[in-house]
Amino acid sequence: MAKTLFQKIIDREIPAKIEYEDDQCVVLHDIEPQAPVHLLIVPKKPIPRVAEAAAADEPLLGHLLTVAGTVAKKLNLAHGFRLVINNGPHACESVPHLHVHMLAQRQMTWPPG
Repeated sequence: MAKTLFQKIIDREIPAKIEYEDDQCVVLHDIEPQAPVHLLIVPKKPIPRVAEAAAADEPLLGHLLTVAGTVAKKLNLAHGFRLVINNGPHACESVPHLHVHMLAQRQMTWPPG
């Protein structure tokens, strides 16, 4: 199976502006930002989409959310941020590698999308 764009970034085959990294994930700036702050929290383990995550992935999925909080503190996003996970083509999933969008520094509307 071919590597996804995110796997190539994780393997440093493609450059990216990385905000944070640990042994389980990488946080990078989106190349087509939809807000003044638009980061992608990407697990290093390639999971195609959240609907294909297994029970064994629960600690990793929880880690992605706690990393969001860590990065929000680092970037002083005290007014709030939104986390989004797209799953499948009807949700505008563009890369088949689970990732969490973190959007901030603009007023979000409800309902989204």
